[in-house]
Amino acid sequence: MIEKFRKYIENQHLINKGDRILVALSGGVDSMVLAELLRRCGYDITFAHCNFHLRGKESDGDEQFVREYAERVGVKLFVRQFDTLEYVETQKVSVEMAARELRYAWFNDMVNASGQLLALAHHADDQIETFFINLLRGSGIKGLKAMQPCNGLYIRPLLWASREEIKQFAVENNIQWRDDSTNSDTVYLRNKIRHDLMPVFDSIKPDAREKILESVNHLAAENQLYRELLKEKISQIETVDGVLHSIQKFALQQPVISTERSEWRKPVLSKQLLFEWIRSFGFSFSQCESIFAALDGEPGKEFYSFEYQLVIEKDSVDIFPKGINAINAFNALKVSQFERTPNFSLLTSNSNIAQLDYDKLKLPLKTRFWQQGDRFHPLGMRGTKLVSDFFNDLSFTTFKKKTTQILVDSNDQIVWIVGYRIDDRFKITDKTKTIYEIKFGE
Repeated sequence: MIEKFRKYIENQHLINKGDRILVALSGGVDSMVLAELLRRCGYDITFAHCNFHLRGKESDGDEQFVREYAERVGVKLFVRQFDTLEYVETQKVSVEMAARELRYAWFNDMVNASGQLLALAHHADDQIETFFINLLRGSGIKGLKAMQPCNGLYIRPLLWASREEIKQFAVENNIQWRDDSTNSDTVYLRNKIRHDLMPVFDSIKPDAREKILESVNHLAAENQLYRELLKEKISQIETVDGVLHSIQKFALQQPVISTERSEWRKPVLSKQLLFEWIRSFGFSFSQCESIFAALDGEPGKEFYSFEYQLVIEKDSVDIFPKGINAINAFNALKVSQFERTPNFSLLTSNSNIAQLDYDKLKLPLKTRFWQQGDRFHPLGMRGTKLVSDFFNDLSFTTFKKKTTQILVDSNDQIVWIVGYRIDDRFKITDKTKTIYEIKFGE
């Protein structure tokens, strides 16, 4: 088994010369065998143990067992204790999810701070169980490919070995371990798959597990190819302008591939393309269903993920960070002030420059963003106009409405829709003595 272990690490390029490895050590047979294999192969290792305090004395016994083992073999051990049930209560998640989130948050902090690799003891049977868990969750190939041998700084050197092989190696090499009593509790989905479902497959076909693993490996390879092709496709249709990401609607409403029967493929393929684009911004598939259905509806419909806002515009779908307009950018404007001379000529060809009558201004000026109900006197017009109507006349998108600066005076009167139109009340007339000039974007 040691030779297979070495070969797998080499073939999968899991560990390079000089790498230091943090081993997630629970005290169970899988992690104990992983620790021993890494130690016997001469790798530079340390241990990390999580005590979730979910099984009373049994949890404390696991910690003590791991401490004694680490001391016996002379390997440094890090231990983190968690109040898992309190986390369950505050975060409103399951016990399984709480333990997962707590341990991975700690592991992430450790590997990011130290640059170590984190070795996890997942094996072939875990891989099969993960496949079925994701299958029952309705996952696509990204989930069905299950776990990978290497994921950033996380490595799984035992992903090739079965649970039976691991336990046999432990027995033959007198490696001690601790059994987790919850592993037999079929209230947990993974255990139900392990104890109830897999024996059925074994009875149907003796090499069922081997064939399922082959399928998982095929899915992993296909997923990798799919991701590369998808990345290329999205790069062809996505426009990125700073924090604004846009795709024209027509690109989401035409067949993704050209076939004689493309028309019946169109909805499925277009929806999948939309989902693959928006999922990276935190949107779910159920949201994708609603977004896709709204593409042919009235523009202006908005959707939100945790960090992003998606807006269906007339011709495009736009995504940008929430709270994008929460800034004051007056300091980015260049201001100059000068006395009017007889040969002064009013600049009218550049909308990024505002020339104003200084004596009509109530300083200090500041910039803000559009607010509901804003009105101003557009240059050359009689009376007032809603800023929202002004925006609509120019076919502004939601993103443009949120990010267009509005220059106001100390009384919050609008002086200039920056880059577009000044307010008629502050224009230069024959009586203007001092000119206040503001430049934007130069």
